[in-house]
Amino acid sequence: MGRYVIAIDQGTTSTRAMVFDDSGSIVSTGQLEHRQHTPRPGWVEHDPLEIWANTRRVIAEALANADITRQDLVAVGITNQRETTVVWDRRTGEPIYPAIVWQDTRTQPMVDALAAVEGVGRFRATTGLPLATYFSATKILWILDHVPGAREKAEAGHLLFGTTDSWLVWNLTGGVDGGLHVTDVTNASRTLLMDLAMLDWCDEIVDALGIPRAMLPRICSSSEVYGHVGGHSLLREVPIAGILGDQQAATFGQAAFEVGESKGTYGTGNFILVGTGTEIVLSEHGLLTTVAYRLGDDAPRYALEGSVAVTGALVQWVRDGLGMIQTAADIERDAASVPDNGGAYIVPAFSGLFAPYWRPDARGVIVGLTSYVTRHHLARAVLEATAYQTRDVIEAVEADMGAHVHTLAVDGGMTVNGLLMQFQADILGIDVVRPRVAETTALGAAYAAGLAVGYWGSLDELRANWQEDARWEPAMSRTQAERLYRNWRKAVARTLDWVDDDVD
Repeated sequence: MGRYVIAIDQGTTSTRAMVFDDSGSIVSTGQLEHRQHTPRPGWVEHDPLEIWANTRRVIAEALANADITRQDLVAVGITNQRETTVVWDRRTGEPIYPAIVWQDTRTQPMVDALAAVEGVGRFRATTGLPLATYFSATKILWILDHVPGAREKAEAGHLLFGTTDSWLVWNLTGGVDGGLHVTDVTNASRTLLMDLAMLDWCDEIVDALGIPRAMLPRICSSSEVYGHVGGHSLLREVPIAGILGDQQAATFGQAAFEVGESKGTYGTGNFILVGTGTEIVLSEHGLLTTVAYRLGDDAPRYALEGSVAVTGALVQWVRDGLGMIQTAADIERDAASVPDNGGAYIVPAFSGLFAPYWRPDARGVIVGLTSYVTRHHLARAVLEATAYQTRDVIEAVEADMGAHVHTLAVDGGMTVNGLLMQFQADILGIDVVRPRVAETTALGAAYAAGLAVGYWGSLDELRANWQEDARWEPAMSRTQAERLYRNWRKAVARTLDWVDDDVD
């Protein structure tokens, strides 16, 4: 039997392959960034063929770095950026348009038209989601409506839709030569097309939107053998046995399996999930209801989620868009050189505001500027924006759950920033804890795949793997924390009502 599980983590800015052993430790990794295309304000696109090419390369790199072959692997797990929409021709394997990324806001007019009937909650009782540009459904519609001949090809059964998990599985299992067209319940729950209770596409919504059913992948559980890698791949004949959307994968990797267990992932955006068990809880405070995971034929587990669009992406923008820093790591150095933000706040509403506000009309602001403020204060304001947005979500979670969150388990790239993590603990007034393996997104996908093939025997075994690496306790006075947060809320108010019909 093989000794390892490999996870493919297809994220918003890069694709990684990571090899894990049975203790959940990282054996090796390979990673490549892909280009971010922003052809117009509010538009964000990726090249699916670049992502597929990068996937093959990072698999080779991870295997080489571990000095192993496919014979050493028991399963492949896949995790992915959710909602990002790929439509391709099953006959050629060619995408008919670039992938429309989850952050993209071009479909706002479609969302407004759909919401004109019964409001943004029109499909919420069925899907757990408000009408928003975030989700896949209107992205599919946009492609069908704007690519010449697309609707006709789709109605003839020639076009396939998928989030990037589906795109990778289809290619890994043969592509035009019998590739499998599947997704899992977590990704399907982010399309605005799946019935949360039935775990199947909702015919009423699919028909109302005019999306040909033949485009949609088969919905599977998060942990089962879907098929085997085919062709001449370095992974050929290895079973693909786990699929989880990235935030659900991170939750799984944190071993947050039960009701009330939570995690916060600090990546391109921030995503906080809190488990609600087998109960579907519809939020009254701006959160999303989503599938947390489903193991084989077991009952699905659900969660409440708060999605923040821009956190790590703000650091990237400061680096690439403004040239204020050379590397992402420089942000902590600059921020640490001043004792506070100097009165400046940055609200990065680049794609409107997500949870808990859901205001597509918002745009980013920098407020509180005086001649005292330097770039170091702005660097601090960049980091603080992540902590404030996370508190916005935690307060909504507590209101929906009717319970206090006592500890926040964190993961993702930004958690290496000790200044940010300490400030997060200060603003929340609770402990913030990082596990020893902070790459929990890839780990969660590996866990799902390993469970399906018996590499791991139970959730208890996975829970036993979890080990604390670092803990930050609140050190700031509550009076100071509340004052800072009050000013943050004032800054958020300044972002609203910016976009009118005649303003892009």
